[in-house]
Amino acid sequence: MVLAQLGGSISRALQQMSNATIIDEKVLNECLNEITRALLQADVQFKLVRDMSTNIKKIVNLEDLAAGHNKRRIIQQAVYNELCKILDPGKPAFTLKKGKPSVVMFVGLQGSGKTTTCTKYAYHHQKRGWKPALVCADTFRAGAFDQLKQNATKAKIPFYGSYTESDPVKIAVDGVETFKKENCDLIIVDTSGRHKQEAALFEEMRQVSEAAKPDLVIFVMDSSIGQAAFDQAQAFRQSVAVGAVIITKMDGHAKGGGALSAVAATKSPVIFIGTGEHMDEFEVFDVKPFVSRLLGMGDLSGLVNKIQDVVPMDQQPELLQKLSEGHFTLRIMYEQFQNMLKMGPLGQVFSMLPGFSAEMMPQGREKESQAKFKRYMTMMDSMTDEELDSTNPKILTESRIMRIARGSGRLVHEVMEMLEEYKRLAKIFSKMKGLKIPKKGDMSSLSRNMNAQNMSKVLPPQMLKQIGGMGGLQNLMKQMGSAKDMMGMFGGGGGGE
Repeated sequence: MVLAQLGGSISRALQQMSNATIIDEKVLNECLNEITRALLQADVQFKLVRDMSTNIKKIVNLEDLAAGHNKRRIIQQAVYNELCKILDPGKPAFTLKKGKPSVVMFVGLQGSGKTTTCTKYAYHHQKRGWKPALVCADTFRAGAFDQLKQNATKAKIPFYGSYTESDPVKIAVDGVETFKKENCDLIIVDTSGRHKQEAALFEEMRQVSEAAKPDLVIFVMDSSIGQAAFDQAQAFRQSVAVGAVIITKMDGHAKGGGALSAVAATKSPVIFIGTGEHMDEFEVFDVKPFVSRLLGMGDLSGLVNKIQDVVPMDQQPELLQKLSEGHFTLRIMYEQFQNMLKMGPLGQVFSMLPGFSAEMMPQGREKESQAKFKRYMTMMDSMTDEELDSTNPKILTESRIMRIARGSGRLVHEVMEMLEEYKRLAKIFSKMKGLKIPKKGDMSSLSRNMNAQNMSKVLPPQMLKQIGGMGGLQNLMKQMGSAKDMMGMFGGGGGGE
């Protein structure tokens, strides 16, 4: 992903500065030049980049900083704040309220990915307990209703549209009324797009908007137009009350940064970014966590929320209890692979860990890892309950391994490879044995046990090195650990949505 490359370039510039023995004017200028180059390559407006560089030099006055100040930390914080300033529109996005039907209308140019984004938006909210529905009011493009129908069926979301009715206003009104009667609390209306900003498009948009009375109008925009996003967003805002923006195709080219900064300049909040074609390649856009991940500083609250989305709260203490007793079975491994797949693209999860970036998980490797998880799960589907729940891999005799291979349609050596993976993970988790698991609600004792010393035993050496050794791990534990995040992560009350 190109944004990962931007983040990697900025992170490397900061890392090179951190490696310098003495941070002086020359080192700071080299660091800022690298960051400036990376932002300009991402098509961020020259004036914004120049202002950012000037502001950082004003904030980080090396001569005025007293001895003992952590110059590296001050520079990193200044870069973080200035990038947030570039991407922050300065106003919050409209928030939908559960309990009453909300109508959301999608607008945008043809080819920006509107119809796919409608389904992704509905799917995202469906996973969080909403009851979404889709209305296809795009009567201009041949195949628009077929596309929406196919996407909605795949995601198991109700839809409405017509092959015979040519009036988009009537379809929008009928669809909204139909789904209000069915008690849907999120009704998404997909509208027509055009190749150019024609007067007819805006007139039709206004008519649909007046008839459907949406609570929120979302402008969907292709990020490949880069800085030109400013003019597009402004034009749409002058015609309909655009309340939020979703930027698509952030995975395919180098102009994503330009599009994000240009939209922020129009004071329109970006709420999601599309990072691929699949349903789960859709990220909530929040400026501070986004910049934090871009700089390789991670996003722990986002990671905690992801974990809570996929691991039921009541199962979390139970899982920890089993691990603390040294019970790591093939069934637990199966459930963890399932959870990893539910969390979405691995690169996205990876970038939420401090010290890592999405760039470290190449696109091909990510698909390879997901395919491996699925392959291992297919093999485990051919196992008996006794085999899945045993902590002794020796019960898997040669004849049993051959039976599992036949049952799953895999080769014997692949089953052996899966068992080796299980032994490796069991060895890592065995180091958690003896960890005292508190009663639900009392997480302070867990945070005392989860110190850097204990964590260093669990982490693979490569990961520990990437975080920055014991010193980096201690900083990470400080971020995680006054236990608010830990509470959320392990289901002990507090944290969470």
